[in-house]
Amino acid sequence: MKFLCVDCDEQMPLEERREPGDGTFAASFRCPRCDRSVVMLANPAETRLVGALGVKIGGRELDAAPMELVRGNIVGRTDAFTEAERRSGRPVWTADAEGRLARVPNFVHGMVKKIYTEYAVEHDITEITPEVMDQARSELGLEGM
Repeated sequence: MKFLCVDCDEQMPLEERREPGDGTFAASFRCPRCDRSVVMLANPAETRLVGALGVKIGGRELDAAPMELVRGNIVGRTDAFTEAERRSGRPVWTADAEGRLARVPNFVHGMVKKIYTEYAVEHDITEITPEVMDQARSELGLEGM
């Protein structure tokens, strides 16, 4: 966070930081060009929050986040879990089938997914589609559900 002088558009560096001992702190910033100053006051709760976060007002630059370089260079794959499912021998759900499954009430979602998955495994079906779901409903007598 930086304070900028409205008139000069200059960054206002920290001039002084005071902690009077009552749980509050004040930090003053001054524009190097026009000498305008701004003071930030923090109440005791804000002071504790800033302290708990390890923030030093007006002091140091923040360290780079751990693994920031690695995270920035990782390229995700949308089919990573699908590929793992194929290798595991479990049937893969198509987007249309997943969409249809999403309309099932949450309290039975897991059970319904398990029923269709077991049906597909028993019938050597590698991909669960809405058509497979219709076939399973018919064969398992779940038409009225």
